[in-house]
Amino acid sequence: MVAPPDNDVLWARALHFQHHDGSPALQGVSLGVQEGEILAVSGPRGSGKSTLLGCLSGLLRAGSGEVWFNSVPVHRMGPLARERLRRDRFGWIDPAPVLVPELNVWENAALPLMLRGTSRRRAKTVALEWLERLDVGDSARRRLHQLRQAERQRVCIARALAPSPTVLFADEPTAPLHRADRGHVLRTLTTAARSHGITVVLATHDPETAALADRTVSLLDGRRVNTVHLPPVPETEGRAACSLSV
Repeated sequence: MVAPPDNDVLWARALHFQHHDGSPALQGVSLGVQEGEILAVSGPRGSGKSTLLGCLSGLLRAGSGEVWFNSVPVHRMGPLARERLRRDRFGWIDPAPVLVPELNVWENAALPLMLRGTSRRRAKTVALEWLERLDVGDSARRRLHQLRQAERQRVCIARALAPSPTVLFADEPTAPLHRADRGHVLRTLTTAARSHGITVVLATHDPETAALADRTVSLLDGRRVNTVHLPPVPETEGRAACSLSV
């Protein structure tokens, strides 16, 4: 067994995962993520991005391969240990808002802190700070049915950042947002991650979103691939090619 590098907060080797119908989702994916790094996992829909985030976070158990977090073997953990790891050290943002309808906005944002044992007063203070940063502070006492979907997604992002997780997994975090909102929310997320030393693993099929990361890993059909960007064809060459093809 090869030990993970000391400077990688997350390290995975030869991950394989199959869907319930037997079709492959991951086929031998290996990668490392350094502490404080923002890593984008890019690729088209169905390429295995969400499955990879699930395996790295312990939400899914890979069929084979290894996952290490700070030199701790996640792949050997039982369900309860993996659940504690996700609660205490990881944050998660889904593509669509998933919140508790019985709670108001600030209570939803503060929930992970209170589950960790933080006092209600302290949890509320931290939650309100993040809600303000994400421009939903005015809605702190509202119920979820009073919010637009984009506002609910901002609450989800505040909830994920409030506990200052060691690693934040963001699965298409701006999917429900209008294009005008995406830039602000992503800048808030990446700036907060850098200022708090949070490692981010960001799944996206959007090149503009991936461009905000320190590094990009590309997936296609469950495998890592090297993306080749072809240089643009000069306009004069394009016209010449057209004239030759006539």
